[in-house]
Amino acid sequence: MTQASVNASVAPDSGATVDQQKRTWIVATCAVGGAGVAAVAVPFVSTFQPSERAKAAGAAVEVDISALKAGEKVTVEWRGKPVWIIKRTPEQLAALKNVENQLADPNSMRKVDELTPKYARNANRSIKPEIMVAVGICSHLGCSPVDKLQPGAQPSLPDDWQGGFLCPCHGSTFDLAGRVYKNKPAPDNLEVPPHMYLSENRLLIGDDKKA
Repeated sequence: MTQASVNASVAPDSGATVDQQKRTWIVATCAVGGAGVAAVAVPFVSTFQPSERAKAAGAAVEVDISALKAGEKVTVEWRGKPVWIIKRTPEQLAALKNVENQLADPNSMRKVDELTPKYARNANRSIKPEIMVAVGICSHLGCSPVDKLQPGAQPSLPDDWQGGFLCPCHGSTFDLAGRVYKNKPAPDNLEVPPHMYLSENRLLIGDDKKA
């Protein structure tokens, strides 16, 4: 076979290879273009929902508490903080009065504007007596207290414990209204966030313009 014959036999295959490469490049380019369109479209659609920046800045959070039973607790996030919502039992409400003389700030008079809205400046620290709403962050060093809702003697708690919360970091304790006990590292009660009821069972955390 001559060199010319070899070249002739190779030429068509080379052309096919080039054509195949072109087709591959075109398909890849189209795919990238399509992905670019999708990337542009997603942020546009997401503008119909609260952005992460808006949430971090304090966008209000709506909560349905219709399924919340007496004695139960649900936690939601607002401004990156855990917000506790508890439906207190009649016994738990009665216990709030029993511990007032053991509390550092039973009437929530410290940092009033920061920690306790006007509508929560009462014995229950709430709009509705049975519904507690509080930020679950200890006022000492920012730890998250744990639930100790059941009354009675328990490790790290007094024998006459009435139910509440214990901060495991340094031992601060809070009652079922988020009020701190005396002689504890935490200087203040738990924060009651701005909130309001949109209906009987719908809470809005982070907005209280109509409260």
